[in-house]
Amino acid sequence: MILVLDNYDSFTWNLVHYLMELGVEVQVVRNDALTANEAIASNAQGFLISPGPCTPNEAGISLDLVAACADLGKPLLGVCLGHQAIGQHFGGSVVRGGLMHGKTSPVRHDGTGLFADLPSPFTATRYHSLIVTDIPESLVVNATAEDGSVMGFRHASLPIHSVQFHPESIATEHGHAMLANFLRLAGIEATAAA
Repeated sequence: MILVLDNYDSFTWNLVHYLMELGVEVQVVRNDALTANEAIASNAQGFLISPGPCTPNEAGISLDLVAACADLGKPLLGVCLGHQAIGQHFGGSVVRGGLMHGKTSPVRHDGTGLFADLPSPFTATRYHSLIVTDIPESLVVNATAEDGSVMGFRHASLPIHSVQFHPESIATEHGHAMLANFLRLAGIEATAAA
């Protein structure tokens, strides 16, 4: 089961549907409906922090959940705001970037983590005005946009992965495959093909 932390964003449900299409049980909870310890105590095999408005500091338990997953080595995927929360927790800076709401960009990657067996570049849809900079050594950048913005990173030694773009957008190529890769990395069997 994947526990999805909903940061009050409609895209959360697209992620939930993609995961369900891969045959995974999903539990959705709002970012202020429980504590990080309660989330960790659930029977979740992995966690996903959804997109949402505002900054990681205003995203309920998002930062606390990143800390808990990091402390316990729990699999975690961050998308957009979730990506920013992971970056901030590990020492990166979340700063204003160019306005990218509903725009597509080619994303280049190194074929690791979420991007295993995917072509590079591929088209991804971006809905964000914040980006993560000053990436710490504990996070390995594995995807970037043409403008140099970090589009994905993975933790160097923990099962923590993230993307700034929206894999669940219909205009993003290979979204199901990225989520299937996360499930594989988390040791969760997808019962349907990506």
